[in-house]
Amino acid sequence: MINGSIVALITPMNSDGTVDYASLERLVEFHIEQGTDAIVAVGTTGESATLPMTEHAAVVCQTVKFASGRIPVIGGNGANATAEAIELTKSMQKSGVVAMLGVTPYYNKPTPKGLIAHYTAVAASTDIPQILYNVPGRTAVDMKPETVAELSIVSNIIGVKEATGDLSRVARLRELCGEDFLLYSGDDATAREFLLLGGNGVISVANNIVPHAFKAMCDAALAKNAQLAETIDQPLTGIYRSLFCEANPIPVKWAVHRMGLIANGHIRLPLTELSEQFHGLLIETMKQAHIEVK
Repeated sequence: MINGSIVALITPMNSDGTVDYASLERLVEFHIEQGTDAIVAVGTTGESATLPMTEHAAVVCQTVKFASGRIPVIGGNGANATAEAIELTKSMQKSGVVAMLGVTPYYNKPTPKGLIAHYTAVAASTDIPQILYNVPGRTAVDMKPETVAELSIVSNIIGVKEATGDLSRVARLRELCGEDFLLYSGDDATAREFLLLGGNGVISVANNIVPHAFKAMCDAALAKNAQLAETIDQPLTGIYRSLFCEANPIPVKWAVHRMGLIANGHIRLPLTELSEQFHGLLIETMKQAHIEVK
């Protein structure tokens, strides 16, 4: 399966709130040119929470179409209701995605038993590989390594995106889940260390704006060249911080727009465009990372 540098792709939108498919196609081409290893379509960074199910599936399918087999696409299939997650999964069954990424059910705060039942039911509804996604800072539920281990025995649950930033979990997950279970970081600031400790890849927000450098950092870390990985990573540390000055994906969408990659930075309510007080911060850290700002 997929290793390395994976972008949690934004979903570009027109000023009237509709999906901007022309800009989406440009973004897919940009990541192919920059060497990104795979795309996650309509995850958290892709504003999955504000896209109705039919639109969600349409964006995933169109992303696969634009990719045209040149870069793997993973479709987001998370929901806070198991029945909805299954319906979304089935809607993407024939889309061409190589895997699906399912965030833990948010707001409900399910128990470990509930998480196991949820993911087992979703996995049973498809033969497409499933990747678990743990991001307690967004969902209010933390899927512990022991719960992941129980789910790892399900045949088409192949990995986990771990976004706590807790590097001690890498060794624990590897111990409990085995060498073949894929471990992805979901925290850009600790991604380099995550890979050096034995992770397989990074599903990244920053990758939207620094894909070439991020790919190089991931390649170096996967090759266990710690010094080179650190050298590449150091200029990006400001970006990792500034992209979370407001709730993701507000800052990264603004940054992608300032790079000229999308027609505008429209974002759906209840999220709003980046506050003016943070514009200077983003521009400064983008320049530090050698990103051309328009």
